[in-house]
Amino acid sequence: MAHVVLLKGINVGGHRSFRPSELAKSLKKYDVVNVGAAGTLVARQRVSRRDLQVEIKRRLPFEAAVMVCSGADILRLVSEDPFAGKAAGAGIVQFVSLMAERRPAPRRVPFDLPAEDRWCVRVLRVQNRFVLGLHRREMRAIRYLGQLGEVLDVELTTRSWSTILAVARVLQP
Repeated sequence: MAHVVLLKGINVGGHRSFRPSELAKSLKKYDVVNVGAAGTLVARQRVSRRDLQVEIKRRLPFEAAVMVCSGADILRLVSEDPFAGKAAGAGIVQFVSLMAERRPAPRRVPFDLPAEDRWCVRVLRVQNRFVLGLHRREMRAIRYLGQLGEVLDVELTTRSWSTILAVARVLQP
């Protein structure tokens, strides 16, 4: 099965900038497809998760966290339609964060960041290595999404639900 690769913290605010499309081209032996500019890749050829991580890290021009999950896990998540009935629109973004490793779900889910005042990030559920939630389309959301890893005590990286849907389209036979 294919693997989905999420690079953490690249092409953000002019820091650690590079072209993921060029990385994908350099990995053509794994039939890698780039999805967007945030470092989301799909490797459609058979390769071990570890070998793929090592190969990508070797080709990056800087240190970066390289998180890999199964394409089957992404397809399963999409098929469950986890955001059905959840608000989204001009001011709200549905997101999925991938944890570097599986962690037990926090005792209180859903929860908001900040916990008091008007929420900016709302975690709806934790499922396997995925954290699903909503965030307001505000600059301060970046800060609270960054704190999410601290709250859950795990390294993670976040993509919009629309990016995950695009990944699922690449994975479809």
